[in-house]
Amino acid sequence: MILSRPILGTVLAMLLVTASAAGTADKIQPLTTDNPVVVELYTSQGCSSCPPADSYLGDLAKRRDILALALHVDYWDYIGWKDQFASPSATQRQRAYVHEMRQRMVYTPQMIIDGVAESVGSDRGKVEGLITEARARAKLPIAFWRDEAGKDWVEIGDGAKPEGGEATVYIALYDGKHETPVQRGENAGSTLTEFNIVREWRPIGKWDGHKIRYPIVIDDQDEDYEACAVIVQQGEVGPILGASAMKMQLH
Repeated sequence: MILSRPILGTVLAMLLVTASAAGTADKIQPLTTDNPVVVELYTSQGCSSCPPADSYLGDLAKRRDILALALHVDYWDYIGWKDQFASPSATQRQRAYVHEMRQRMVYTPQMIIDGVAESVGSDRGKVEGLITEARARAKLPIAFWRDEAGKDWVEIGDGAKPEGGEATVYIALYDGKHETPVQRGENAGSTLTEFNIVREWRPIGKWDGHKIRYPIVIDDQDEDYEACAVIVQQGEVGPILGASAMKMQLH
């Protein structure tokens, strides 16, 4: 389930660290290139139009120049099949994009590319064009580190001060692949294969244009998730300024 958690002042104080920690840490190989395009797919197991987009996201997930993430919305659950990965928070995030992009309504399957453009998720030609356009935008350098104690950190580099104030730093925990037999609803009788399903999405801090490092704090219940993405976004759902992902540690 995707959760959005408030950040308490005491937690924020723990998150801010000095650059001196860099000398005792080893760099972690990311799952993406240095300048990935972020593709968010808003989908649902209860939507008959979504499987082709889910499959396309699986193809995008194989590419290191793209950070492909599936966010399952809950507004299709009423028609007979409750999506086990759906969350009101995913729906809320999609609605925020609708407001930001001045659209009329939410729909599935929808892909949001780098926080600045959208398309029907199964329209491969249009999405590829939007990805090409997004690739031309410069991104923040983001690196992952592991210290001597085995704790993971993310470092966000220097860059131009974000418009409208500080940018939001998000962490997204996700699974690589799931197969789900659907028994009811529009996809009844089908086994759906879905990729890079976001199980939790939460803010971990802010970025104001200066290099900063945050620890990646993972709860015990998060240990089974396969990967962790860090996304720096102008405002809450504005242009994505930088992103990267890494494999989770096995416990």
